[in-house]
Amino acid sequence: MNVDETLDVLRALGEETRLRVVAVLRQGELTVTDLTEILGQSQPRVSRHLKLLVEAGVVTKHREGTWAFFRLVDTGARAQAITIAFKMLESSDPMIMADLDRLTATRARRAEAAHEFFEQLAPLWDEERLLHAAEAEVDQAILEAIGSQRVGRVLDMGTGTGAMLQLLASRADGATGLDSSHSMLAVARANLEQSKVQNCELRQGDVYSPPFERRSFDLVVIHQVLHYLDDPGRAIRQAAQLVAPGGRLMVVDFAPHTHESLREAQAHRRLGFSHAQLQDWFDQSGFDCPTILDIDPPAGTDGLTVTVWLACDRDTMKEVA
Repeated sequence: MNVDETLDVLRALGEETRLRVVAVLRQGELTVTDLTEILGQSQPRVSRHLKLLVEAGVVTKHREGTWAFFRLVDTGARAQAITIAFKMLESSDPMIMADLDRLTATRARRAEAAHEFFEQLAPLWDEERLLHAAEAEVDQAILEAIGSQRVGRVLDMGTGTGAMLQLLASRADGATGLDSSHSMLAVARANLEQSKVQNCELRQGDVYSPPFERRSFDLVVIHQVLHYLDDPGRAIRQAAQLVAPGGRLMVVDFAPHTHESLREAQAHRRLGFSHAQLQDWFDQSGFDCPTILDIDPPAGTDGLTVTVWLACDRDTMKEVA
């Protein structure tokens, strides 16, 4: 940072309310309503201080419908300056400790609301889970396909409950979950907070028009989403544009099946996908798919086979060869 930028950061932190806001946001992103409850201050006052923090580049803002979420910057010189500043602040400061206690209570109420929403969906999803291999088996296949190396920046398109973010967060430098449903993002946010996963962020958006720059992720995941879509090929093409050079695109979905009941009961648009269909979509996007894993359903059942496809940019694969 130059002198002016450094002064902007110092001025942003150099006020009691803003310092308290930053201390709380170090624990994860929050809304204005959350911060109003935690700080015990009026919404206009909190909004005014947030505006100053955003202008100083200390805090970022993004929208989910009518809601706005605020998150502390976590990379670059500003993030380093914040870390240094808080090393000088006593972790047991009574005012900060009280704010963090209220944060815990706020998160508990939010988690309860998310739990109530999820309870309405759980019976349907439980019925579907009985048709295919256990989630732990599928998760293990996903991790084996990716390999043991770090995966850099991860995007989970159609994140739902955030399960893929929780699975991959420890291997990622940072992870983002995208979903069109505010209610599902609330469930994912509660799950991430409960799991104490802090290197993930959530965004509301459409898989057909993801709000990210091209080539900005090292691994893009589309997990159990394609069978809900009218145009899954388009979603794959959009996802492929987000993969950075040398990155990978993973799809996890069902193999072709005959369970017509899932159309009505679970709103499935497609009854699975063949290897050839996915390879054709990858090919249209300039990707090759050297890794395909089929996970069979429980023995003796007419269940669903789960397939994991892991594709790579064709130009990158030529360079490696």
